[in-house]
Formats: sequence, C-alpha cells, structure tokens
Amino acid sequence: MGALRCFEAAARRESFSQAAEELHLTHGAVSRAVRAIEEELGVALFERRNRRVYLTDAGRVLHQAAAEAFGVIQSATRRLRRDAQHRPLVLSCEPTLLMRWLIPRLPGFSEAHPSVSLRLVAGGGAVAFGEGIDLAIRRNDHPVLPGTFAEALFDERVGPVCAPVQQARFFDGVRVHADAPRLHTRTRPAAWAAWAQRAGVTLPQGPEALFEHFYLSLQAAVAGLGVAIGPYRLVCDDLASGLLVAPLGFTPDGTHYHLLTPRPILPGTAEALLLAWLREVQS
Repeated sequence: MGALRCFEAAARRESFSQAAEELHLTHGAVSRAVRAIEEELGVALFERRNRRVYLTDAGRVLHQAAAEAFGVIQSATRRLRRDAQHRPLVLSCEPTLLMRWLIPRLPGFSEAHPSVSLRLVAGGGAVAFGEGIDLAIRRNDHPVLPGTFAEALFDERVGPVCAPVQQARFFDGVRVHADAPRLHTRTRPAAWAAWAQRAGVTLPQGPEALFEHFYLSLQAAVAGLGVAIGPYRLVCDDLASGLLVAPLGFTPDGTHYHLLTPRPILPGTAEALLLAWLREVQS
C-alpha cells in the first residue's frame, strides 16, 4: 500500500520530486517504491527522459485503478469518522449509582456538551470491553482486567441514614440504638461491620433486615423501616430533599470509584469531556 501510494502521487503529478514533497518522503524513497512495483509486475510504469517521468500505457491503467481504490478508501474512512463522531458513547454504571446519582445529573452534562451522546447501561463487577461498552464506572472492589485503564473519580464515603421522623427513635446522640432495625444488602453484606470498624464503634445485637440491592435498603430507610448504611452519592439527593438524615455523618470506607476504559483517554475526545465532568460533579 505504501508503494502504491508513492506510485499514485508520482503518476498524478508526473514528478517523483513533487510526490516526495507531498508524502514527506525523499525522492529516492519514491523512486525505490515505484521500481519495486515495476519489478513485481514486470512492466515499466514510467518513461524516464530528460529528468522527467511520463506514464506508460501500463502506468495509466494502474494509476486509474489506484486512484479509484484510494478514493474508495478515503470515502469510507470519512464516513467511518463521521459515524464515530455521532455514535453514542456506551457507559456502563453500577445500577444504584446510575439511578440515584448519575441520571439526575446528566442534563447538566448534555447542556455543557451537546455534541456528546451517551447511552447508559446498568452493570456491575469486572468489565470486559469489546462487548459494546466503551466506558464503565466501577468501585474498586473488583479486579481490573488486564489491558484496562482506570481514571480516579472520587472516594466512597458511607454513614448510617434513616427517615427524619425516626431519628430520635433510631439514634441516641453519637450511637445507633440497639433496637433500631439495621438494614443490610446482599451486594455489600459487610457494609455495617466495615462502617463500625472505621467509625470506632461497637454494634450491639439488634433486629436486622436483608434486601437484595442497595436501592431497596435505601428505600426501606426512606419509608422508616430502619437504618441503612448509605454511600454518600447514593443518598445525597435524599439528604438535600429531607427524605433522609445522616446524624453521624459519613466516613471514608477505603474504596474508590474509577472510570474504566479499554485505552488511554486522549485530550479533546468525548471520553475526556465526560471524565472532566464526572470529576467536577462531586455531590
């Protein structure tokens, strides 16, 4: 292909020197490329006389074919580049973070970057790119697969939350009442124990309830059924609206969220715009 490109430029300009200048090569490199094609085909493509070159009949045949082929390739690459610019980025995100934090904030991203289209997919665990997913937001409680690049977003902070009407019943100053129902979730079964260890408190025996997903345990807390361990970004909107309270505040749990990609993010790309926005939206 490189040799054909040299030949096509030399044939179009009928000049090895001008072809070399166009392709940012030396005159000798263009001449050797053309000679290699002539030797491969067993025909002369140029007549060389008086320091000029002229296409032979065989050269005109090959030039027409090469010009058409390169024209088709150029048209296809333009179309692919145009389609890629308009193709939505497919972003996978953990379901509860997606519902309770990301989606409510996406109008701000669309307003700031109207040219970038996003398609959201709920998902968790390790990410295998190449299955229709371009980017993924994940907490670092799962291994990152080889060949995956991780851009840090924010630390995870957690704390006990409950409905405001139940605060006096479920909390006693800086403690959770022993008879306050503790709401657990299968997706983070050690959330209460991990919080207690980092907060330096001992959890007494008391009533408990188990839910399949974090979203359900948080909704149960909103309904006044008990106290849930609330990751800050999953409950910040409910705190702002008064649906939940966090009497003991929030403590870093040692985990972090990252934006995962199959390749490094280049400046100026849609991926770079999304990364910068995610880092700006911290609450």
